[in-house]
Amino acid sequence: MLPEGRVVLFQIPAAPLGIPTAWDGHFYGRNGSSIVALSLQEIEQIRSQVMKKDWSADICHSATVHDLEPDAIIKARTEYKKKFPRLADEVDSWDDLAFLNKARVTVQGEITNAALILLGKPEAEHFIQPVVAKMSWILKDKDNIEQDYDHFGPPFILNSELLFSKLRNLKYRYMPDNSLFPIEVNQYDAYVIREALHNCIAHQDYEKQGRINIVEKPDELIFTNLGSFIPQSIAAVIERDSPPEYYRNRFLAEAMVNLNMIDTIGSGIKRMFFTQKRRFFPLPDYDLSDPNKVQVRIIGKILDENYTRMLINHTDLDLSTVILLDKVQKRERIKPEEVKRLRSQRLIEGKYPVIYVAAQIAALTGDKTAYIKNRAFDKEFYKSMVIKFLQQYKSADRQEIDNLLISKLSDTLDETQKRKKINNLLFEMSKKDGTIVNMGSSKRPKWVLT
Repeated sequence: MLPEGRVVLFQIPAAPLGIPTAWDGHFYGRNGSSIVALSLQEIEQIRSQVMKKDWSADICHSATVHDLEPDAIIKARTEYKKKFPRLADEVDSWDDLAFLNKARVTVQGEITNAALILLGKPEAEHFIQPVVAKMSWILKDKDNIEQDYDHFGPPFILNSELLFSKLRNLKYRYMPDNSLFPIEVNQYDAYVIREALHNCIAHQDYEKQGRINIVEKPDELIFTNLGSFIPQSIAAVIERDSPPEYYRNRFLAEAMVNLNMIDTIGSGIKRMFFTQKRRFFPLPDYDLSDPNKVQVRIIGKILDENYTRMLINHTDLDLSTVILLDKVQKRERIKPEEVKRLRSQRLIEGKYPVIYVAAQIAALTGDKTAYIKNRAFDKEFYKSMVIKFLQQYKSADRQEIDNLLISKLSDTLDETQKRKKINNLLFEMSKKDGTIVNMGSSKRPKWVLT
């Protein structure tokens, strides 16, 4: 009660996250000073708030700093000093909670889910249940049969290094042009492995209650984490110069940046591509076909010597061009406009979609034999071979004609495509040219000259 009259105060709680508030079955919102019905788009925006909730920033109220691994905190301090060298002298004067607050791993001394994942003791994992925080390393042979495995839980800041030590990183040798001495490198660059693994940790959808998997096969590593790829395409990440607007685990990702586990948010993937380009190795493969999973493949060997020698001799090629040529060497189909772009630079040859390194590049790299194997001869060349064979041996069955031509066809064609090409050639010679005729049956042909 006031002298002017009675005052009634309404305390209105925040709406439940992701649930529009209704009155008498209708949803309302504010438009300026007016109350209006919510549009369908506004209702969907409210409902999508649940998807955008950052689980990694949630507080575990029953957890304390004693549930964090002391060795992990020491490691965190060391990496924080590397990331922020100007603060190195101050860091030692901070107690653990002050340090964790400044590193943005905790919030006002409260232990977050991110803190438990990165620094938590193994026995503290129960605080985040039913969420699963596990990384699994699986070793497979060339037949995809499991040979060995190991599982790693928190603290991830330490155990990601233990997992890294499991990976076999053998020496790989290749011979550059005009040199008697081979180049010797590791199969995998340490930065690329580190970035791929830590990206899995940063972007895993932990509420899906699955594991992060690292599968090691001969000459390749496959990293898998659950959750959609938020930028939607690798092209968007490579071309964009700024970080994305939304992160699944923003709090966790920013903590990992502060602890020197990942690069400034948004730049790590692009740097992985540049690193592989500088090493003259195939670029990382991102499989985004499953909307609930991201898979990254790192290849630890040379797939196409033409591609590698071309990168050695043409270090000025921009990344977007190298990405397209990497797809060409992996026999992945690229768009017609991309083919046109590469043709304009005289980097590829062949009939779309079967394309390969152009003669100019092959000549520059000294790999002319590979070019000849890839390049298709003129159709008349193959016809003349068949005619000369029949002139000498009078007749030929299909097996003899296959033996005659298959080794001469382009190596960019597989076995089925080669046989189909021979089918078309024989059809044209018999039905259109009239130079040969089948004196046998369709199942057992016997070709002779007309």
